[in-house]
Formats: sequence, C-alpha cells, structure tokens
Amino acid sequence: MADHPDPVEAGRALDDIDLRRRQIVAEIDVPAWYWWGLALGWVGLGLLSAFTNAWVVLVATVGFGAAHSAIATRVIDGRHRSRQLSVRAEVVNPHVSALVIGFLVVLIGVTIGIALVADGLGAPQPGLIASVLVGIAVLIGGPRLMAFVRHRAERSEPR
Repeated sequence: MADHPDPVEAGRALDDIDLRRRQIVAEIDVPAWYWWGLALGWVGLGLLSAFTNAWVVLVATVGFGAAHSAIATRVIDGRHRSRQLSVRAEVVNPHVSALVIGFLVVLIGVTIGIALVADGLGAPQPGLIASVLVGIAVLIGGPRLMAFVRHRAERSEPR
C-alpha cells in the first residue's frame, strides 16, 4: 500500500511552491536603465531638434533607433531584469516585447501630437517640449506597463 502524504505537509509544500512562483513572477521586468536610457535619448533628440539643423537630427534619430534596436532585442522581453536571474520564457507572456514596442509607437504619435499642439499655440521649441513630456511618460509608463505584465503573470495559471 502506498503512503499518503500528510495533508499539513502537502499544504506547506504547495504554499512554498506558490511563494517561489510569486518570487519568479516578481522578476519579470525590463531593466530600469532601459527606461532611463530611452527617456534621455528622447529628450536628447528634442534638444537636438531645438538647437541644430535637420540633418543632425536625422542622423541622430537613425543612430538612436539603431542603438535602441540592438539593445531592445535583449531586454524588452521582460526576462532579464537583472543579471542574477533570467526568467524562463514559459513564465513570461510571449507578447511582452510587442506590448513594449506598441507603447513606444504610441509615444511617437504622442510626441508628434504634443509638438504640433505646442507649435500651434506658438510655444517656443515645440519639439523639445514634446520630448521632455514624453521622456517623463517613458519613466512613468514603462514601469507601470511592466507592473501590468507581472500582475497578469501572477493571475495566470502555472504552466
């Protein structure tokens, strides 16, 4: 006859598994330096648009986009918040990268919209105003987006 597990021990084991899973889910994130770098790059492009000619802005925008694409492919999947732990792909929603890219595309539109409104109102340096506001949105919205992803992962059934 097989031994039956003690219900108290089984309950503790399940609680321990749940705790460990929540600890792993808490690691789902994009590194903080990514959001800061993105925000500073956005503001830097705004500064260039205010104080240099269009060719410099064009070259800087292409360079920023190329640097971002090289870096983003390694960090926006939410699996590499820190060097200490890499979350397995099965734990992280496969659409995290698409959410982050979608967030950035929306912010591009917001930047253009704010700049057009600021220009229409006669504000000096509308591109700079827009880039500073969107840089702040990156610093606030990026981590909130990842908190949403973690919340969804916590609520999902273990795979």
